[in-house]
Amino acid sequence: MGDTALPPLLSGLRVLDLTRNLPGPFATRLLADLGATIVKLEPPEGDPARPLAALFEALNHGKECRSIDFRSSADLDRLRAWVQEADVLLDSFRPGVLQGLGLDAATLHALNPRLVMVSITGYGQRGPWAQKAGHDLNFMALSGVLDQMRAPTGELALSNVQWGDLAGGSAMACIAVLAAVFEAQKTGQGRHLDVSMVHGLHAQLVMPQATGAMLAPLLGRRPGAGEDLLNGVLPCYNLYATQDGRHLAVGALEFKFWKAACEVFGRPDWVQRHWQRGQLPGSADCAALRAEVAQLVASQPLAVWSERFAQADACVTPVLTLDEAQAHPLFADGARPQPWAEIA
Repeated sequence: MGDTALPPLLSGLRVLDLTRNLPGPFATRLLADLGATIVKLEPPEGDPARPLAALFEALNHGKECRSIDFRSSADLDRLRAWVQEADVLLDSFRPGVLQGLGLDAATLHALNPRLVMVSITGYGQRGPWAQKAGHDLNFMALSGVLDQMRAPTGELALSNVQWGDLAGGSAMACIAVLAAVFEAQKTGQGRHLDVSMVHGLHAQLVMPQATGAMLAPLLGRRPGAGEDLLNGVLPCYNLYATQDGRHLAVGALEFKFWKAACEVFGRPDWVQRHWQRGQLPGSADCAALRAEVAQLVASQPLAVWSERFAQADACVTPVLTLDEAQAHPLFADGARPQPWAEIA
């Protein structure tokens, strides 16, 4: 028994991709990985990502690329002809651009009633922010997500992973596409859906919203940096610096994992000092235990802790660099090129 590559589950699904930059192209790459036929429509000068060859390949492998000049009536006629054969049209224009090109939903549905249209925008189709420009950093900032990425010291982290584009945009667009296609297959009628990246991100604040509400009565306010359950207050769920300046990720949130971690640490006296055994988050004992764990972890280099925890079922792992992650058995040599696999 083992995992095998998925068959092309979306075989037969034909998608016209009018998107650029990161959110849309990554969404359609995911659909391509699942077997959909993606026709990428680029301006005559090429996609802005083309000069970044590695990025362009990562986002667009498996797609058919065609050139189209949206200023040309002949090219727009070609696009309308392609629409008649498509199941999905994905765009990332600002609100109103499709209408200005004569590619609004009413026009395209007259050509192909079952067409699913998904538009990825920064802030939605309507309202005072609809026409504003923005990038991933802006979506992160306005959604409240960036504020939740503070270090315990309060310093903000400038993430090198574009969560707004990918989680708020690409992932939400894929969900919208598949849901609307499912309905269109039943009803014969497509829809035009908007994916707002800032709203997609904000919707994922479910954990800090819930834990913040739980801890607010204890603190007299919403928890800040290093004060929430999963951002630094718990000794059992934290990042600790090692002797060589690396970091160990201790994710022993549940008591059974904390007990296993304490065995590896050689500190059975720590076992009962856990939030599921009555240790109050934010208490003096909580802070004292964090300091004790930090002192112990700092006594050895990361390689030592990695070896000691290698066989322990304790949710304790090294924080790997990108190069180290790519060489890890989980990812090395294309061990699993896609996040999905069939359980054989």
